Amino acid sequence: MNETFCRALLRAGLTEDDVAARLGVDLKTVRRWVEGKALPYRRHRWALAALLSTAETDLWPQLRGAQPRPDEVVAIYPHLSTVPQEARLRLFGSAQHEISNLDNGEVPLGRDRDVVKILAERARAGIRVRICVAERGGTEASTGPGAVTPTAEVHGALQRWAPLRESGAVEIRLHEGVLYTFLYRADDQLLIGQRVYGVPADQAPALHLHQAAGGGMFATYLDSFERIWAQAHPLPGWPAPGESG
Repeated sequence: MNETFCRALLRAGLTEDDVAARLGVDLKTVRRWVEGKALPYRRHRWALAALLSTAETDLWPQLRGAQPRPDEVVAIYPHLSTVPQEARLRLFGSAQHEISNLDNGEVPLGRDRDVVKILAERARAGIRVRICVAERGGTEASTGPGAVTPTAEVHGALQRWAPLRESGAVEIRLHEGVLYTFLYRADDQLLIGQRVYGVPADQAPALHLHQAAGGGMFATYLDSFERIWAQAHPLPGWPAPGESG
């Protein structure tokens, strides 16, 4: 019996039937995993690790000696669009200190109303929320020093985040430079959507990282976000934390 796997299912509130449905496998296959009689294929291990918000090697410790991936990598997805909604909601719902997002009008997570709802709940709980929306084609005429007017494309993305306006410590800014990745952070968890030339954003690969001792991937992406945030412009009309809308 894989007791670690069983405990992870209980913590996530998932049954064997739930796992079989989400991964598209037979229930008997899931039972063999739970009983420790079979090791899932790699693609299933990565999907399970993301679904249960844990590392692959925590569920199957026997893999640690031959682990080809850095400890920071929780899961790898072939496309950003294939990241399960449960994984996205659990990512943001787990935040206790800070949430930071970077994307543009192409594939904003703001299209998911459940994500917006969770961010609003986290903000009302006093958690800092930072959202940086990038302009693919640059901004329109400035309205004053340090101020920009969003293009129509980004305006739609900003509208989706509008429910956060009254939620609490929420900051939103516009980034005018080239966007190489989409970044979604919740404390020590980070979801990264890679950019690939000529490929729609939601079809490019995605990584789920967690901060680990001695690792540098998480820190590299986080440093990138902080540099972008420092250079981005506050959104005109969006209240700063503590101000009313």
